This record gives sequence, structure tokens and C-alpha cells, in this order.
Amino acid sequence: MFDYIKGTLNHVESDFIVVENQGIGYKIATSTPSISDFSSPGEAVVVYTEMIVREDLIALVGFSTRDELHMFQLLTAVSGVGTKVAIGILSSIPFTQLAFIIGTGDIKALTSAHGVGKKTAERIVLELKDKVAKLGHVGLDSIDTPTLVGDQGDALAALVTLGYTKSEAQGVIKSMDLAGMSVEDIIKSALRKLMTQ
Repeated sequence: MFDYIKGTLNHVESDFIVVENQGIGYKIATSTPSISDFSSPGEAVVVYTEMIVREDLIALVGFSTRDELHMFQLLTAVSGVGTKVAIGILSSIPFTQLAFIIGTGDIKALTSAHGVGKKTAERIVLELKDKVAKLGHVGLDSIDTPTLVGDQGDALAALVTLGYTKSEAQGVIKSMDLAGMSVEDIIKSALRKLMTQ
């Protein structure tokens, strides 16, 4: 029903935001990465949304990017994965890494996400492995084992999943000052650098 909502960020909580548009405050459930993108009340924002309608609930879910919304839609299409679990997964694992994790069948990494047991992780991989491989920016067959390790290796894998070559991504990561940076911080900074090259 709503493709996106554009308005003023009114309020931020740990698992939802409120966006005001035309005098109406829309309460939108979202993930931790999107909340970090929507951090300053008063700023103009665009939230890509999905309306959830069940017998006992009508709610809005939204994200800072259309790609993250698409990953949410893929996850909730899996039997047994509801809105809460899908948001929990996206809050635990950046969606840029999630496609790589699903595509390579990494059950252990998936079970590290909040609310995901082994059976659910196996079902996600079984039902989504081919679908994430068909996403335009996920070329899983071309992904080698990262030569960088730890957080840098995770960031490299995510950037390759997004369509950058391994050498491009590795070159940018190696040129950065990574002191105190999380995987998400490394990915965001690397993307900024890659997009200005």
C-alpha cells in the first residue's frame, strides 16, 4: 500500500521510528542499521516501507534503503519467519553480508542472529539461496575466500557481494584507518570512497 514515506523524523526508539508527514506521525518498525541511519530528529527522511496486515495486527515496517526492504521481504517469504524474526536478523547481520551468508549456506552465521535456531537457518538457506544469487549485485560464484581476515574480511565479502571487484574493495579497505571501526562502519566508509572514485 505504501511504497515509501517521506517526511520529518520525529522520534527514534531502539526498534522503531516515528516519521511525521502532513501532520500524521507514522510509527515504523525497523532494524538497528536503519535506526543508525535515522539518528537525528528533525531531519528530512525517506523510509521504504511494507504494510503488515494480520488478524491481530496492522503495522508499518520500513528501512533506509530499498535493498534492505527487499531482503526483509525475502526473509518473511520463508515459512516460519515472521516480521519480528526478520527484523531481528537484519538487526544482527547487515543485509549486505546477509546475502553472502545465505548464498554460501553459512548456517552457523545465521544462527548468531537473534531468534534464529538451526532449523530456521537451514530453511532460510534452502528457500533463499537461489533467490539471493539472482539479485543483480550478488555474484556468489565469483567470490573467493577473502584475503583479509576478521572484520576486514567480513567487510570485503560484503563489498564483493554488492558487485565491487575483490581488488577494488580490498584496495579501499587497506587504504583506510580502521581503528575502532565496526564491520558496518568499514562497509559504509568503503562504499563512500568507492562511489567517489
